[in-house]
Amino acid sequence: MSRFSTRRLLTAGVGVIAATTLFAGCAGSDPLADGGGDASAPAADGTIVIGSQDYYSNEIIAEIYAQALEGAGKTVDRQFTTGQREAYLPELENGSLTLFPEYSGNLLQYFDAETEARTSEDVYAALADALPENLTVLDQATASDQDSYTVTAAFAEQWNLTTIADLANVTEPLTLGGPAELEQRPYGPSGLEATYGVQAAFQATGETTVDDLVAGTVNIANVFTADPRIQTDDLVVLEDPEGLFLASNVVPVVNTSVEAEVADTINAVSAKLTPEALVALNVQSTVDKLEPAAIAKAWLEENGLV
Repeated sequence: MSRFSTRRLLTAGVGVIAATTLFAGCAGSDPLADGGGDASAPAADGTIVIGSQDYYSNEIIAEIYAQALEGAGKTVDRQFTTGQREAYLPELENGSLTLFPEYSGNLLQYFDAETEARTSEDVYAALADALPENLTVLDQATASDQDSYTVTAAFAEQWNLTTIADLANVTEPLTLGGPAELEQRPYGPSGLEATYGVQAAFQATGETTVDDLVAGTVNIANVFTADPRIQTDDLVVLEDPEGLFLASNVVPVVNTSVEAEVADTINAVSAKLTPEALVALNVQSTVDKLEPAAIAKAWLEENGLV
């Protein structure tokens, strides 16, 4: 499967997400990837200092934030690839960084490893309460980067599938593909049955998860919601109304000192950043080989945000 899925499966529920290997092979992005940036000095007056994690999907979002703010007349300092949460969160707290694209569920678990919040709304509310006093979150996007159960578009159409619960109506045998660890995870086959009443045999597919799904070796796959192959291989992410998976929506985290300056502009970005939009942005990076600045510029213009 894609790099997204293997990484997060290894770390879900413990609050710290480890860095992994090649993104396009395993569904996802790494919220704690090591980076080379150093935002050690406090931000200059009036300058919005934006950080990013050290992988392309997060950097694209950070660049969108930067160009949107510049279009609104703000001065921006880009401090991208600023390292792990242990490195960049203190920078956000002391004002060396003032804006950062984050992921709600993963960030919540960083501050509260025992959280029981799972749905998007519950996670967002809990995150606002869990943040340090001088940090806050702006509006979250519907775009996310998290575990999902995904099927091919043809399978979804054949069985009229929209949510994970709809899998209970499929009369042919179901086989779930994913990394070997998935079999023992609370959101694996046992969680699927306990939460949605859906029984599925498990097949460890690892790095080939999406390939196996497309080939029909499995008919459900654990794929991350920002994986470019959702677009390029015509896949459908099934909705998860019962919160089997920890929701991890894209959410801007800001130092409260700049909240009033950036909120309107960044909230307008979040309102347009849908799951499909984020996947398409990632395709432009992995398939079209475009630079983040060019990707961000085109997306902002397309959505009337600059």
